[in-house]
Amino acid sequence: MDLTKFQALSFDCYGTLIDWETGISAVLTPWARESGLEITEEELLRAYADQEAAVAASTPAPLYPEVLAESFRRTGEALGRPVSDEQARRLGDSVPDWPAFPDSAEALARLASRYRLIIVSNVHRAGFAGSNRQLRGDFAAIITAEDVGGYKPAENHFRALDAKLAELGVERSRLLHVAQSLFHDHVPAKREGLRSVWINRRKNRPGWGATPQPSEEFGYDLEFASMGEFADAVDKAF
Repeated sequence: MDLTKFQALSFDCYGTLIDWETGISAVLTPWARESGLEITEEELLRAYADQEAAVAASTPAPLYPEVLAESFRRTGEALGRPVSDEQARRLGDSVPDWPAFPDSAEALARLASRYRLIIVSNVHRAGFAGSNRQLRGDFAAIITAEDVGGYKPAENHFRALDAKLAELGVERSRLLHVAQSLFHDHVPAKREGLRSVWINRRKNRPGWGATPQPSEEFGYDLEFASMGEFADAVDKAF
């Protein structure tokens, strides 16, 4: 792939730029310990992943903090342990506290010198604003679930992305989608005919973590273990 032919990069944020598994685990792990659950962090994330995907698909209107809270409640039900409203709210309110991956801000700064950058994320506006205080990203557009009334892998974000590309004067063929989640991003990228890059943040870890295993066809053109590696490849190409 010739990385110099693209004019814009669209990014998933949580899992790609922000370490959402660490953020989610910071709330779920103490709850599991206090509830007497003998379960590994990986098992806990896997149990949570299925619940969040189900909530997002069945109730696309609520803001992301509400999706997080309800997903936590359903995780507790599935594991046979209650989740209080306070605990559910704690997860819902935690998004701005989720840490950025160490390489994200620096990689974004380098990429911004080559491309227009666009966020395409399953989050609410306030949550992303908190995250961007860590990322310090110079984004030409920010598309959130709050803006489109739905959650990936549904098509809402991608219809909004098409409209935004037209506003920016960027041809669709000159866009490259960059994301960690095969389920949330590379399945719809394949469906939408978008070229894509897999940032495989879990390269050295087994399992799927907080992301459900994809059940539909997906594809990607390039794979990197980090945003830093991707930015290095771009610099080398140019």
